[in-house]
Amino acid sequence: RIVVLTETISAAGERSLAVEFANRARDKRPCLRREFAMTHKKVLVADRIAKEGIDVLRDKGYDVDVKLDLTEDELAAQIAPYDAIVVRSATPVTRRVIEAAENLKIIGRAGVGVDTIDLDAATERGVIVCNAPTSNIMSAAEHTMALMLACARQLPQANASMHEGKWERSKFLGKELYEKTLAIFGLGRIGGLVAERARAFGMKIIGHDPYCSPERADQLGVELFERVEDVLARADFITVHLPKTPETIGMFGPEEFAAMKDGVVLINAARGGIYNVKSLSDFVAAGKIFAAGIDMFEEEPCTGSPLHEFDNVLLTPHLGASTHEAQVRAGVQIAEYVSSGLEGSIVPTALNMTLVPPEMMDAVGPYVPACQMMGRILAQILGCIPKTLRVEAAGTIANADASILVAGALDGILAYRRAGSVTPVNVESVAVRHGIKVDTASIADADEYASAVKVVADGVEVGATLFGSMQRPRIMSLLDYKIDIAPAKQSLVFEYVDAPGRIGAIGTLLGNEGVNITTMQIGTKPSEKTALVYMNVEGNVNDQLLEKLSGALDFKNVWSFSL
Repeated sequence: RIVVLTETISAAGERSLAVEFANRARDKRPCLRREFAMTHKKVLVADRIAKEGIDVLRDKGYDVDVKLDLTEDELAAQIAPYDAIVVRSATPVTRRVIEAAENLKIIGRAGVGVDTIDLDAATERGVIVCNAPTSNIMSAAEHTMALMLACARQLPQANASMHEGKWERSKFLGKELYEKTLAIFGLGRIGGLVAERARAFGMKIIGHDPYCSPERADQLGVELFERVEDVLARADFITVHLPKTPETIGMFGPEEFAAMKDGVVLINAARGGIYNVKSLSDFVAAGKIFAAGIDMFEEEPCTGSPLHEFDNVLLTPHLGASTHEAQVRAGVQIAEYVSSGLEGSIVPTALNMTLVPPEMMDAVGPYVPACQMMGRILAQILGCIPKTLRVEAAGTIANADASILVAGALDGILAYRRAGSVTPVNVESVAVRHGIKVDTASIADADEYASAVKVVADGVEVGATLFGSMQRPRIMSLLDYKIDIAPAKQSLVFEYVDAPGRIGAIGTLLGNEGVNITTMQIGTKPSEKTALVYMNVEGNVNDQLLEKLSGALDFKNVWSFSL
């Protein structure tokens, strides 16, 4: 009896499938679950993104075409065969382009803003639009601080003077940031990072953000004010980190500038037009404003404006995200999200296909890949769909809505029998359909980590945290053994009674079979005299090798994980 567990099999793969079934029927072998070749999905990269992002897509088996500087006519004419398109800010994805995209499933923006993508048209066609909102936040926050320092110390003017062969030390008397009051308008991801960095300079932080909770403000060390006018008169420095909306464009005009302190320093590395440029230039000319640092403009490129004539206005050409690190993060993150969308999995940053509030995504969204990874590990340990599933969120994410974490874990567990996406919207019904009892828990203390998630399925436990600027998953516990390792695509895990020489014997046997160990972690349970070894490996790990290892070394358990 043969059961087919795959969905759509390409015509090219039918022959290999038939041969496989025939061989197994002849040998009377059980038909194991396998992944057969699917029709190749095509991805169009229409703007320059980091090579690392393109490599991610190609490594996952997608056909990737890079076509830059396409006009709307050219893009509309060529988009039909593509399942996904990746853009930055240079290429508009208009309604016309979307309607011409017969196979399009997802649009990925390698950055934050999606002003150039027609969200309504995409939603009408069922096309996911996603971005990489955390890719450049560190660069934007650092650029904000750079503008603030450069304005306060008149660095551009001093530099220009030096290049003219002058020595005008007394002319460039600056301001310290220490013990000055910084007002932050918008305390989201970037505003929060700026607050943390400004505190390190000894600044007093005040702010205005109607969507910021008192708890978050306390965590950031920010004194919140409900009214804009209450902030303006108190601030020595003002920086804005607001989205572009009808309410924020022109938010600061003549009345607001007049209400500010004399000698204030203004920064905008968020969106062009939040400061009314004409009014800002008038108040700079009048001496009310000591200096301004502007990185964003209503119309770009901006080669001329009323602000260009002032030496004490530092202008930069939209450089907030222009660091190597931010570009790599944007490319890699959007490649991962586009891949998730094409595989029918959760897209953590989907802007038009999810009911998850933005504040929840900010808190727990980065943990979705970790939960999917843990779900895949649990599925491979258990070998079946569990009856119970528990997700524990700890540390700074303890009080966040855990529905998206549950969706991620369940998505990973059910990945091998993919029949559609598991999302926070349908996670409850999917769990009921598969007979899985789900519960969640919030734990205040994440031990030595700032935050962590633990997933337990039928009593089998795995825990993970995030690390590094890319926020990659890192396993911190498995089967209640404490370890600390970043999982690779292929891993071997051994559980055995601890004794001298076991690791050496494992390494020797693997080496003899041509399997290379890249990284390794060992966890122990002294009370049970057992140990667990997690090895990331490269090479051909097959059933015969696992049987040889288990037979030779008398393991309690041995698993091969494919992630």
